[in-house]
Amino acid sequence: MTKEYDIVIIGGGTGGYVAAIRASQLGLTAAIVEKGKLGGTCLHAGCIPSKALLRSAEVYATTKNAAAYGVIAPEVGLDFSKVQARKTEITDRLFKGVQHLMKKGKIDVYEGKGRILESRNILVELNNGEEATLVPKNIVIATGSRPRTLPGLEADGKYVMTSDEALQMEELPKSIIIVGGGVIGIEWASMLVDFGLEVTVIEFANRIIPTEDADISKEVQRLMKKKGVKIVTGAKVLPQTLEKGEGVTIKAEHKGEEKTFSADKLLVSVGRLPNIESISLENTTIDVARGFIVTNEFYQTNEENIYAIGDVIGGLQLAHVASHEGIIAIEHMAGKYPAPLDLSLVSKCIYSSPEVASVGYTEDEAKIRGYKVKTGKFSFRAIGKALVFGESDGFVKLVVEEGSDRLLGAHMVGPHVTDMITEAGLARVLEATAMDIARTIHPHPTLAEAIGEAALAVDGRAIHA
Repeated sequence: MTKEYDIVIIGGGTGGYVAAIRASQLGLTAAIVEKGKLGGTCLHAGCIPSKALLRSAEVYATTKNAAAYGVIAPEVGLDFSKVQARKTEITDRLFKGVQHLMKKGKIDVYEGKGRILESRNILVELNNGEEATLVPKNIVIATGSRPRTLPGLEADGKYVMTSDEALQMEELPKSIIIVGGGVIGIEWASMLVDFGLEVTVIEFANRIIPTEDADISKEVQRLMKKKGVKIVTGAKVLPQTLEKGEGVTIKAEHKGEEKTFSADKLLVSVGRLPNIESISLENTTIDVARGFIVTNEFYQTNEENIYAIGDVIGGLQLAHVASHEGIIAIEHMAGKYPAPLDLSLVSKCIYSSPEVASVGYTEDEAKIRGYKVKTGKFSFRAIGKALVFGESDGFVKLVVEEGSDRLLGAHMVGPHVTDMITEAGLARVLEATAMDIARTIHPHPTLAEAIGEAALAVDGRAIHA
């Protein structure tokens, strides 16, 4: 079987299927090659299933504390099989939605593995054992990524896990060690401690979530410890010391000493690796650096009809970034002259409890870039809606350029901040000032009042401080 297309996309994750939809909107014929399920990591092994589990953990933790709200409930229990069933139901529903979008856009989906031939055609080894040859005018590589492991800490599915295996747990252990205190590690730490596990996080850097503003890292570490998570920073795990038996034991160098840590299971959360090995890049002249495909600002490789988007090119490995990269790539190949993506305008979220969200530069990053800055910070403890929710920990911090008063960055930790960050993101896009934000009337009582108060706090004018 041979068929021609304007565009063939290898990988049907968030970036790939959004790119296909945009191609369809522009009147281009498009096909997706996907070896697994449409939706990719985000829908089936990342964003959605992990957030479903986090929500169940949050409800469980809140219900155990129901008496604080005046609600007297019988003893609270946890049926983890139903937690997993709910997760599966949500992902299945969204998967069907993506399939519907493909049919609506008349986008062909080939279930199988695709690789690039020397002719620049795509050979698809279909899951049913047959083969298909696709002849595209343009190719988009959107093959995503997989969890990174450490030598000696490869996942075995029983004692050592990555997030892939952890999402499939049929029952919860009593204790767990998480190697890595980045975004994914902290989300899992928050979730599992809320489920009642004993959780220890071992982080190599001198603070958890080291890519966030230093004040945010400090507050999240305080709040995670308050929840019961044991956090060890500045520690180097020694994989060769791993022992398996009744559980796992591992050692780490910490402050000049070798320390031992034991638990039922170990979760490795040390980043992700791009999936580029099986698509026959050797048949192309595409440049690869540090394992990632090299592109220009429109995601075009050094072969002008081949583009790459999402985790395979590095940068911010986020689903919403991959989607926008896909749209830009399609519009560029269609001659629409899209504007390049400014990563400093991308909002980032951590769905721990409490949540974390940010956009723009941290205070340190702004200073490194040569800005003279001033900051405004406002605590949720003075926000009525936060007290009503029973979640008053955390704050909003704004980083502003001195002189112009332009917003450079916004950093939040607290209740529902992942739903609030877009206001700051829009302010960044519009190059708004702190005063513009302060003049925006924030309804009362809302959590978003903290943003308005933080904007006033930049000049020492916060009302409820």
